[in-house]
Amino acid sequence: MTITILDGGMGRQLDRMGAPFRQPEWSALALIEGPDWVARAHRAFIDAGADVISTNTYAVVPFHIGDALFAERGQELADLAGRLARAEADAAPRPVLVAGSLPPVFGSYRPDLYVAADAPALLRPLIEGLAPHVDLWLAETQSLVAEALAALAALPDDGRPRWVSFTVRDDDGPPRLRSGETVAEAVRAARGAGAAAVLFNCSQPEWMVAALAEAIAAEPDLVIGAYANAFPPLTDDHEANDRITEIRDDLDPVGYHAFARTWAEAGATLIGGCCGIGPEQIAELARQLRR
Repeated sequence: MTITILDGGMGRQLDRMGAPFRQPEWSALALIEGPDWVARAHRAFIDAGADVISTNTYAVVPFHIGDALFAERGQELADLAGRLARAEADAAPRPVLVAGSLPPVFGSYRPDLYVAADAPALLRPLIEGLAPHVDLWLAETQSLVAEALAALAALPDDGRPRWVSFTVRDDDGPPRLRSGETVAEAVRAARGAGAAAVLFNCSQPEWMVAALAEAIAAEPDLVIGAYANAFPPLTDDHEANDRITEIRDDLDPVGYHAFARTWAEAGATLIGGCCGIGPEQIAELARQLRR
């Protein structure tokens, strides 16, 4: 089984590096004020061993940069993010793919804020800006099925692979999206809408195996993956990145790899990191999971 190594969390990596970083702009601030920081962060993950890097478009939404700036510069910033990632991937000494990141456009972890009628207009500038630069599409941190289906429906029929990544509840009950929908129905819906792979991200690493197992039971031949965050448990009313969330101290490279190995054993072939997971953890995944 071949494991594809994904990159880690862009926002916290920019913060660690000393890049422009604050709320509410989050990782978009470096894109606006110092794009070279973004290129350096991509480079750090590539040097660590990532086979796929995601564009720094997660915070290029009104929730983070405001309605006015998004309307004025949303597509321009998405294009810049795509160009930065493409340049670093093309300069790598080995093949590296660029995933066009399509975030939850109404804020993370808040399925209650989703407005179906407004989603296409918010997704369009991101997709149009990224389209010239990416190898595949990644709708990530999706909290409800409708959100993921809207992202898939907005994509052009361009033949590029479409990945969907759901965030699941951080609790020990049956694995469910933050909307309460089951993992099985989410996976079936995504695959029915053309997803080539389904992943789980921006949830604690402890809950990934259960989600992966239910995904495989629902669609046994589907490509699956996981990239967890380093957050403590979050409440249902918590919006990812609405504050500077503390980072766990037990998810060092060795500790994070211990979880990631269980995901590989469960059948995941796409493995990386989300918020708080840096190049050191990705390097450990590349060393250990490729062996």
